[in-house]
Amino acid sequence: MSGPHTFQLTLFCYHDNCSIPKPVIGVKPPSKARFYCITCPVGPYYEQKGTDLFLPVNLLADPKYVRACEGGIGAYKAGGNYAPTLAVQRLAASKGCSQVLWLYGPEERLTEVGTMNLFIYLINEHGEKELITPPLSSGLILPGVTRQSVLDLTRTWGEFKVTERELNMNEFLKMLENGSIIEVFGSGTACMICPVQNLLYNDKEYSIPTMDNGAELAKRLFLSLQAIQVGKVEHEWSESIYKD
Repeated sequence: MSGPHTFQLTLFCYHDNCSIPKPVIGVKPPSKARFYCITCPVGPYYEQKGTDLFLPVNLLADPKYVRACEGGIGAYKAGGNYAPTLAVQRLAASKGCSQVLWLYGPEERLTEVGTMNLFIYLINEHGEKELITPPLSSGLILPGVTRQSVLDLTRTWGEFKVTERELNMNEFLKMLENGSIIEVFGSGTACMICPVQNLLYNDKEYSIPTMDNGAELAKRLFLSLQAIQVGKVEHEWSESIYKD
């Protein structure tokens, strides 16, 4: 099997389990399951106009909808985390948004961006540059491999503070208003790094300055991770399958 013939595409490998049903009517755990893998080339994960593969997305944030609940299966790659979100994604599309910024609880904690992990790059109250992503401790968030790669890579760079902490919508909007936010982007297996440009919240549109600021961190992460994936640079995360 040959992979994509351009660096603008990724060979996506997805593993899954499905239960093997018995001829009975009822609800109970399966006694057997089938494990399988699917591979396919993927390009830009979110459909956008234009030819640029690094186009930003617009997000809908509506506190009426949640992706997952505490005590549930939000931290797992389960179909039950995706099927209930499709109707909300359709609602987002009807409002000109590519995806959903998922909020949780009365304090409207920021959790995930569509099917991606969320990252916010900003100037904190101490005047330091800081990269923030919501923590995994709540059980609401999928522990994505790309999320961990971004955390590990940026901590290795040692150029700015990297933090895993809770962030709510009120705090986010205040940061946006006072100009603290530099970039917002999502990370995921298929899209890798996806910048965010606009947010629709309570019928009001907020401009995110990611692209105005050149999306420099998002682009740097995208290119750095891509270089590791395709073997442009030697790295402990990858091993070349080509032999001399």
